[in-house]
Amino acid sequence: MVRRNPVSTEVAVRLESVTKAYGKGNGLVTALNDVSVAMPRGTFTAIMGPSGSGKSTFLHCAAGLDRPTSGRIFLGSMSSDLSTLSESQLTELRRDRIGFVFQSFNLLAALTVQQNVTLPLRLAGRRTNRAHLADTLARVGLTDRAKHLPSQLSGGQQQRVAIARALITQPDVIFADEPTGALDTVTAREILKLLRHTVDTAGQTIVMVTHDPVAASYADAVLFLADGSIVDTGTGFTADQIADRMTHLGAWA
Repeated sequence: MVRRNPVSTEVAVRLESVTKAYGKGNGLVTALNDVSVAMPRGTFTAIMGPSGSGKSTFLHCAAGLDRPTSGRIFLGSMSSDLSTLSESQLTELRRDRIGFVFQSFNLLAALTVQQNVTLPLRLAGRRTNRAHLADTLARVGLTDRAKHLPSQLSGGQQQRVAIARALITQPDVIFADEPTGALDTVTAREILKLLRHTVDTAGQTIVMVTHDPVAASYADAVLFLADGSIVDTGTGFTADQIADRMTHLGAWA
């Protein structure tokens, strides 16, 4: 899948010489090794690599879920490096300025679709703008499911609820970790089209970790990781081109 909008000059997420190591001595593992990259606002970036390449660590550090061992991370127009923020400041940042979509939908079973979507606003003590809620539900195709419980929805519909929940706070960036991993191929493509649509029509920034070349082909740019380092980046890849590049990364080469 080839793309699309002109690249923004504004940066949504920036990593500067980020290293993340776990353990000590002989047990030291470097999950990220001196990674520097900038992802423009209003774009869709896919992060790919073999198992153990550092994909999840990249996402966790970029999203403020984990602190790097060294290096700096900036979100949007923030002048402060994320690693300098306190835990309470990071919690507020993740709640107000970052959206998350995971392979598991993480919906609360006792809450309706509408209640699940607006949960981040309630946790932040913010009033729900009814027009914005209606627009968000319409955007993900759930207007007629607002009063349903998660148990009354298909897997694809539950993931749409998770996407709406990520969108409701109008975040600077949405981080998606294998968002189609629990879905069948037809439903997965519907979700990917929805993510693509939010970028194209709303200027949303999405950073997605995936193992699926088809999923990555929906992105504007693909960033390839191997052994904790960025080994290649590119735009306009087809799924076949991405799959071929994956066979030449790290231990797979």
